[in-house]
Amino acid sequence: MNVFAKAEIQHASGSSTFSSSIERVLPKQEFEHAWTEITAWDGYAATPLVELNALAKTLSISQILYKHEGPRFGLGSFKALGAAYAALRVLQREISRITGQGASLSSIREGGHAEICYGITLVSATDGNHGRSLAWGCHRFGVPCRIYIHAEVSEGRAQAMRDLGAEVIRIDGDYDASVALAREEAKQNGWFVVSDTSWPGYSEPPRDVMAGYGVMTREIYQALDQAPTHIFLQGGVGGLAASVAASLRQYWGKDAPRVVVVEPELAACLYESARRGMATTVNITEETIMAGLSCGEPSPIAWGILEKEATDFLTIPDSIVAPTVRLLARPLGDDPIIEAGESAVAGLAALIAACQDPELSIILGLNAQSRVLLIGSEGVTDPEIFDRIMAGHDDV
Repeated sequence: MNVFAKAEIQHASGSSTFSSSIERVLPKQEFEHAWTEITAWDGYAATPLVELNALAKTLSISQILYKHEGPRFGLGSFKALGAAYAALRVLQREISRITGQGASLSSIREGGHAEICYGITLVSATDGNHGRSLAWGCHRFGVPCRIYIHAEVSEGRAQAMRDLGAEVIRIDGDYDASVALAREEAKQNGWFVVSDTSWPGYSEPPRDVMAGYGVMTREIYQALDQAPTHIFLQGGVGGLAASVAASLRQYWGKDAPRVVVVEPELAACLYESARRGMATTVNITEETIMAGLSCGEPSPIAWGILEKEATDFLTIPDSIVAPTVRLLARPLGDDPIIEAGESAVAGLAALIAACQDPELSIILGLNAQSRVLLIGSEGVTDPEIFDRIMAGHDDV
């Protein structure tokens, strides 16, 4: 099957030492706390885990499992699990400091500290989905919210955050510049950053974000009676990939799936980190169609997990993204129709390209027995972009 012309895929090997150190970075109890809290939220429901049997047969592998995060809390992406939960944890720590007494997550969620919450401002930088989750959480908890976006974030995604009550600040630079400005202005004004990326001296909110993502992973392994052989995970700053890799390792141990990290070739900070053997920042000179993955600097806390858990790092060109979005929406055979955003299909695009490349298939260990798990990280978070892709435009 030629879903698209042969793509130029770059590969770098990870160390895959499977170290027990992940328990120190992201303890199992943090996943448990997040599960208990998030599953108590109004509107919680597990998202679909579907099989793409016709596509798997065409690619000559045994199984493709696709976790579709589009329906998550009505926000369109897995990010709903991260920023809102991390915001609640920031509020818990600050309310406890102010009152000198412990505050439960449920009491904050139920409005028991509304006056204090109104005086706490939460801020973050985003490519879209993380900020939308934070805005949604702040709206629920009665907290002022400021979101910083870069020049290439679509107006549709910006408006979605405004509709949830956030003040949106657009800058001229890229994602990493928006992160820097959010940090600077938060420090000047006594605001609190809720970021999915860490830096020296700042690790609790990113850890909480990753713990929140663990709800999605737990739904996956509760639905399966055996581990997949592979999982293809989107890159970005690394939070999603690190969270999923850690949770799967803690649950399945030595039988956990082989972790393959996928990034845009235009924003390949994790690939370069693997290639150089250390966390590496890359300069983004052109924005990728995969807006949620346009990140030039890896999160140190996430890299601390991925450098141990990831076996492979791949980069993909933008040219294969739109055809993959269309393939999900107009599926083969009896495969379900899935409407997905650009960042959601990175893993599937890489899998298809790898299966069309005999040499890369051998490197990745893909064969007729392979059972591959994919995280469909977002649904249609920008209808205008989705409509353009479905109309045949590959460059949006």
